[in-house]
Amino acid sequence: MMSQHLTPLVIGLVLGAALLHAAWNAILRSGADRLWSIVVVTMTSASVALPFVFILPLPAQASWPYVGVSAVLEIVYCLLLARAYRDGDLAQVYPMARGTAPALVTLGAAAVAGEQLSAAALLGVALVSLGIMALALGGARPSGKSTAAAIATGVFIAAYTVTDGLGARLSGHAMSYAAWLFVLQGAPMPLIYLMLRGPLAISVRDPETRKAVLGGVLSMLAYGVVLWALTLSPMGQVSALRETSILFAAVIGVVFLGERASLKRLAAAAMIAAGAFLLSVAR
Repeated sequence: MMSQHLTPLVIGLVLGAALLHAAWNAILRSGADRLWSIVVVTMTSASVALPFVFILPLPAQASWPYVGVSAVLEIVYCLLLARAYRDGDLAQVYPMARGTAPALVTLGAAAVAGEQLSAAALLGVALVSLGIMALALGGARPSGKSTAAAIATGVFIAAYTVTDGLGARLSGHAMSYAAWLFVLQGAPMPLIYLMLRGPLAISVRDPETRKAVLGGVLSMLAYGVVLWALTLSPMGQVSALRETSILFAAVIGVVFLGERASLKRLAAAAMIAAGAFLLSVAR
């Protein structure tokens, strides 16, 4: 049964998922070829999830259209994200991609699922979204094409989040829904790469392969937790709390990728933290 607020268990697990999500995006951004990396990431997620489609019970029939639609949305999301990271820093592209999502998810959930948030929760969503966007604009801006791709990515994030929130709730088994989603998303990716670039070359000895495989495992764990949380709590709140991953991404970008920190970014991070706190206490 869905709660009207975030429980401590959901908060803790979604924050953990946020850290995992930031980590796999850092892996993608640090890759030499982002399209190749995201294909290997999604193939890994699909491979790890595949045994579970045979072990777990099938999702309820009503959820299958949502699985199919979400798989298509997430494939487009992956391609847009790879394009956005071609020229932009993690600390800028990631916030723009994620910052548009919570507000759009909140609006979408209200429109299609009738979810209504309290004033405190709405303020929390707004603070997270504004803080993330401020963080994105805190330094030199990425190219126009990367900016457009990042914002388009945010729209697709919102679309698949609402789709999965509805689908996972109808499935009767969120983890089974997640397993099928990962398989259906990852399976076509090598064919898409073949059409765009030619044959996909993967060497297990290549450090880039090992990084991408790790990214795939982290991605699967992170979104599996989010799908479970979407069945228990309002979508807008889960989405906003998940997007606190930008705090982790900003730290990773500065510490490990050599990106520049600034006072503006610290202020934006404080805004995100305040929004996350409001979400955690809102009723």
